[in-house]
Amino acid sequence: MLAPVHTSLPGKPLQASANQEYSVAGFISHAELVNQMDQLKNSKYADVEVAGHSNHGREIYKVTVGKGDKVVLIQSEIHGNEKVGTKALLNMLQQLSQNDSPEIKKLREELTIVAMPMINPDATELNRRGNEMTWEEVVSKFPELEGVRPSWNYYTYVNRYWDYASNPGFDVNRDFNPNLDYTPKRQDFPGNSARPGWYITPEAQTVRDVYKDLKKQFGNVDVFIDLHHQGEYVIKDTDDPVTLSLSGVFVPDPNTEEGAKYREYADQYQGDFSKQLNVAAYNALQQIGNSPFKNISLYPQDLDLPGTALGSFALNGSGAILFEITGQTQSYGQKRMGQLTKAVETGVLGILDSVATGDVYEIDVEAYDEIPLTER
Repeated sequence: MLAPVHTSLPGKPLQASANQEYSVAGFISHAELVNQMDQLKNSKYADVEVAGHSNHGREIYKVTVGKGDKVVLIQSEIHGNEKVGTKALLNMLQQLSQNDSPEIKKLREELTIVAMPMINPDATELNRRGNEMTWEEVVSKFPELEGVRPSWNYYTYVNRYWDYASNPGFDVNRDFNPNLDYTPKRQDFPGNSARPGWYITPEAQTVRDVYKDLKKQFGNVDVFIDLHHQGEYVIKDTDDPVTLSLSGVFVPDPNTEEGAKYREYADQYQGDFSKQLNVAAYNALQQIGNSPFKNISLYPQDLDLPGTALGSFALNGSGAILFEITGQTQSYGQKRMGQLTKAVETGVLGILDSVATGDVYEIDVEAYDEIPLTER
């Protein structure tokens, strides 16, 4: 979940999170992820590496498929109770690494696809949003922060669903900074949602390092896709329940007056390309024909979130796409989860195909604004 207005913030958990009795056994645990990564190592076309480790030492993986010049980075489960994206990503990796159809071969020839499933495994094991890390652990790694007020995204609250007071953690998706070489500075704490993060969590550091390595190797990460969950909403002016929401806008355009504080990133910002990528996903989903897959909406567009991975990487020149799947993982049975998994796969594969063929560059940018809004 991206925007700070959502009800998963302290004292106001998402409606879906109230249903803690729902089983998440059908989804991917970290131990199961390790097993699947071991199996992928035997695939003909997949290169599997441990990119880093969580605060509690669990592996964070990077899987590379393809050898093309266009680079696509996809991540899932930066929030540990947003699990469908991981299942969809693993399904796609199996297909991309084993299938020899002309369409999949084309993707591998044109694209370098780098997938990072389950980048917050400590939160996954707790089935919660925040990672498992204390402010004291941050200070031990960054002694210059001794005596500083903890960052605003540090969870220590207690409510009927979660007890972060006895087991604190951070919203990792507020720990990113468009300055990829940034190191924590006392004056930048505690910060707020409209200011960049600090790279104080090992999970955010790992993703940042993968992104930097790709930029060094290829010159740019062309596309960045982030897979999330949101609450349960309807299409604006209808009663149609949203299947998932898309967005390509996470900070004000640096080329506008509103985005003037990001002016140093203006020359590399690819706002129109982000919108074309989102339309490619939307169009792919519209072709399925089943009504649940047609209920696709635009996420709120008035965002200023430079501390998110999407905001930071968009400012660094990546076309960016947010997937916000309806509901929290534990809110639905497996049939519903299967539909949502298919929706994510369809949208992401639509993006990959459009980039590989070059069709994305022909998409009318104005079509982005024709995607229906979400009623909130």
